[in-house]
Amino acid sequence: MYLSFFGLNEKPFAITPDPRYLYLSERHAEALAHLLYGINEAGGFVQLTGEVGTGKTTIVRSLLAQTPKNAEIALILNPKMTAPEFLLTICEELGIGVPDSALGSLKDLVDILSEYLLRAHAAGHRVVLVVDEAQNLWPEVLEQVRLLTNLETNTQKLLQIILIGQPELRELLARNELRQLAQRITGRYHLNPLSHEETAAYVLHRLRVAGATTDIFAPQALNAVFRLSQGVPRVINVICDRALLGAYSLDRHRVTAPLVRSAAAEVFGRRYAPDWLPWAATAAIAFLLSGVTFAMWKTQPWRAHPSPAVETAAPAAHAESDAALPVALASAPHAEARAPQLQQLLAQHLAETDTDSAFGKLFGLWGAKYQPSSTDPCTQAASAGLACIAERGSFGQLRLYNHPAILLLHDAAGATHQVVLTALDDEQARLDLGGGQTVGLGELSHYWLGDFVMLWRPASSPVKALSSGMRGEQVRWLRRSLQRVRGAQSDGPVSDVFDDELTGQVREFQRLHQLAVDGIAGVQTQIALAGAIAGSDAPLLSAVDTHHGG
Repeated sequence: MYLSFFGLNEKPFAITPDPRYLYLSERHAEALAHLLYGINEAGGFVQLTGEVGTGKTTIVRSLLAQTPKNAEIALILNPKMTAPEFLLTICEELGIGVPDSALGSLKDLVDILSEYLLRAHAAGHRVVLVVDEAQNLWPEVLEQVRLLTNLETNTQKLLQIILIGQPELRELLARNELRQLAQRITGRYHLNPLSHEETAAYVLHRLRVAGATTDIFAPQALNAVFRLSQGVPRVINVICDRALLGAYSLDRHRVTAPLVRSAAAEVFGRRYAPDWLPWAATAAIAFLLSGVTFAMWKTQPWRAHPSPAVETAAPAAHAESDAALPVALASAPHAEARAPQLQQLLAQHLAETDTDSAFGKLFGLWGAKYQPSSTDPCTQAASAGLACIAERGSFGQLRLYNHPAILLLHDAAGATHQVVLTALDDEQARLDLGGGQTVGLGELSHYWLGDFVMLWRPASSPVKALSSGMRGEQVRWLRRSLQRVRGAQSDGPVSDVFDDELTGQVREFQRLHQLAVDGIAGVQTQIALAGAIAGSDAPLLSAVDTHHGG
């Protein structure tokens, strides 16, 4: 989907193991070197362990790609089987024919395998058994594996065995009943996650292999990738792939740290704070404490003594407070009745806060019909001439886009609600709950963390970024729209070329609307512009003046 957008030849972060994408950290290079040594030299067992997703299987694939011509490899990927099944699988991997009479006999299977290994040795071949996910081996099968190392000549072993598994494999081999096998392990190697520097190099390496010619991930984004993945390659792949898709959907050619956090939130189902937030919180607390200390030192309340003047004025102050008290009490019940708590509203109208109900209302505001439990909402929106955008933003961004949106709210119990925002001003918001409810932005901010989905009407579909040198009907729409915003619209012909003059107009619009000033009319700029010139057929959060001069 995003390959041509970023100039890639293939997906750089596919989770399937591909030796071409193998990034050899110092530890990975050492592990691969010793596995190759295990294939070429006689010995007992070689053990390779690592956490899930650290690249063990990819190393195995690379190992197989570098196998010497005189080596025969029996690769077992799922070793959770009985001892006879395990021996039979080895025979099948090596292409050894097994008569039906020997299928259930350990002795017959060992004899057949032993005879084959002797022939291979005589022919100058080495036979290597590679067992992936070896932590799933049952103890009786591991004992059979140990017995296979007894197959030898006077000078060397006939079968080299490489066990690859998760850290549980080390615990398994540490059992007392398997100590004889553990004693035959000649090499133990454990793969640790990538370091911060290695994570950045890993991401850039995979992008280069996939054909990238620019640094798609910003440095801060790479920092976020390491922090959220803890250097585990498989997790890095999943986060980066989703971040690229997110950047593509927002028409951004550069992946930023917020995009990486959003991707990780979608992958893991939880939210992630920016890197600076813990530091900022600590600094804020320290600043507050120092401020309180300073204020107390200045006022020294413990040394203050009321003067006669203060004592004389006190009754008057109390009288003034008492006079105001009934007014405050009288207004409080009225305010509470006028604006019920949002938590209470969500509970009362729970049936309206699911996905289908929210999109049904949002589509209705645009005069379109939403089909519940059908194709995804954004595909339906495209069929109605609308575009769909999902972002994490602020009230200011909603005001800028100026179209109704579905807000994702989180109540006190942790449940999520999808509620349509239909109007917004500086202090209040109108939510489509029970026919319409007004809530204060302060209260709403406790439930809304910034996630929203919005519909808008683009000039054409699919939406693409417009930049200098381009030409066509979309450029003509951009030029006319900017003229309308400035109140300079004319009935004459309009150029369809994106020239330097139009670049300057786009930059000015972006500056006035607090967008990234780059002179490129991307998705965000186009949405803001569409909201600024919207006609009576487009639902708005607040009325706009199309002749405001900016």
